[in-house]
Amino acid sequence: MPNTPLLTVERLLFERDDCNVFEQIDLEVGRGEIVQIEGPNGSGKTTLMRLFTTALQPTSGNIRYAGQAIDLCRYEYLSDILYVGHQPGVKMTLTAEENLRWMAADCSNSAQDALAAVGLAGYADIPCYNLSAGQHRRVALARLLMTNAKLWYLDEPFTAIDKQGVSFLESCMRDHIRRGGAVVLSTHQDLTIDGVRKCIIVPHGDQGGF
Repeated sequence: MPNTPLLTVERLLFERDDCNVFEQIDLEVGRGEIVQIEGPNGSGKTTLMRLFTTALQPTSGNIRYAGQAIDLCRYEYLSDILYVGHQPGVKMTLTAEENLRWMAADCSNSAQDALAAVGLAGYADIPCYNLSAGQHRRVALARLLMTNAKLWYLDEPFTAIDKQGVSFLESCMRDHIRRGGAVVLSTHQDLTIDGVRKCIIVPHGDQGGF
């Protein structure tokens, strides 16, 4: 259904050490939307992202993809999401190009073109253990040009990138939502993209809300 949100979160809670990490979360993310997750350090932003990607299981509540519980469409859901986390997630013994081809095996786009777009032209054949932390981050961000996923989860994606990298990332997000995709990201960075909707995470026991 075209008007059904890509992501629906209902009464989501997650316990750690018998205590809720954050107050109950209800959220909808539609096609063409960017939602920015905000909250103080330690409020559970990364935990929330890991719940969205199924790396963690919620204590209670529901997560739906295109109106269907993700447990019932797990393969479709996982095939349709892209996650970029705090760590770049590159394999050090592989080259930059090999990493991209491994990360996005079903994409027909050129890995070398993607690397050039993030400022790594000429680095395609270099093993990643010879690249800097910032270059590792660029390899990870090049995945944004190598994916067909509709729903992007970006956890602090501006870490270890310069102004040019910030501009590239924002441009990728604009293009993605223009094509009908959606982005959920956590960041303290002020975005220059119009229409970003914010979701404030409230640590359990704090006062506040969405």
